[in-house]
Amino acid sequence: MGYFCGALALAVAATPSARASVLDDVKQRGVLNCATGDGIPGFSYLNPKTSKLEGLDVDLCRATAAAVLGDPDKVKFVTVTGKSRFNTVTTGQADVGYFSTTIYPVRESAIAVDFLPLYFYDAGGFMVKTSSGVETVKDLAGGTICTTQGTATEVALANLFKSQNITNIKVLTFDSDDKVFAALGSGRCNAMATDKTALAGWRGSSPKPEDYKILREGTGKSPFAGFVAANDSKWRNLLRWTVFGLFQAEEWGITAANVEEMKKSPDPVIRKFLGAESGFGTDFNVSNSFAADMIKAVGNYGEIYDRNLGPKTPYYIDRTGTPNASWLNGGLLYSPPWE
Repeated sequence: MGYFCGALALAVAATPSARASVLDDVKQRGVLNCATGDGIPGFSYLNPKTSKLEGLDVDLCRATAAAVLGDPDKVKFVTVTGKSRFNTVTTGQADVGYFSTTIYPVRESAIAVDFLPLYFYDAGGFMVKTSSGVETVKDLAGGTICTTQGTATEVALANLFKSQNITNIKVLTFDSDDKVFAALGSGRCNAMATDKTALAGWRGSSPKPEDYKILREGTGKSPFAGFVAANDSKWRNLLRWTVFGLFQAEEWGITAANVEEMKKSPDPVIRKFLGAESGFGTDFNVSNSFAADMIKAVGNYGEIYDRNLGPKTPYYIDRTGTPNASWLNGGLLYSPPWE
């Protein structure tokens, strides 16, 4: 899911003037302001049963709070949309954003944000009612595809239509995914277009998942990354290594349950990683236990994934043999060495 050109000017104009690092602001405030959504099951979703935000993106916010402030609950979630997400961060309303956001060249070049490491590999797709009999996008001729305003899906659809010379499909946009899904359910549109993970989430959370089908056809790659205001290397570098730390913890088998025991590891690099002996926190102006604090709070990347997208969830997306597996298992999730 992604924002494109609609608010580029706002984002550029709103770039913060020179000031202390966001890290200093967060420490002084004692709370992390994290931009995320509330309508993407599995990633950032306001669970109607618990009235709490949950999902992979939400847990990345909580991991960041634990790393910086030592407490995963010292986070204020700033709810954003596809159109508002970047402006919310560049104007300082949020310190970091985790909102299933795809990296594109225009975002690096024209919006005043810096991206963090890729943490999820997705692709754009389409979902239809099973009863429709639709198998390909061309089967939607004369119909309507619904998607979310201010996302890269709008641009991807335009490019797809041009490349396949499709001229007889309308695109209708809404300001949130839940409205798009409702429009599909009511018959206002014939297909819903967004990231395939979001489609799987909405399908899984529906009363009758079998009523919906995700098409094999897609709209291209959609790798997700968090983002911060540009040109704040002190803050950006710390958050880059918090993400890498979650990957590395999974690689080493460090979990929320065994993190304290792993501090006694015979491997000196693991002991340093966890802050048991000196640590990396001094280099990043946080506690030497920052990696241990976030792992104890939310687990390693694999634990976060399983909690939100694992086989025991309605939104199950198998990591096996996909880019979302650890590099040890043939995936693309990889941390530089902690030496």
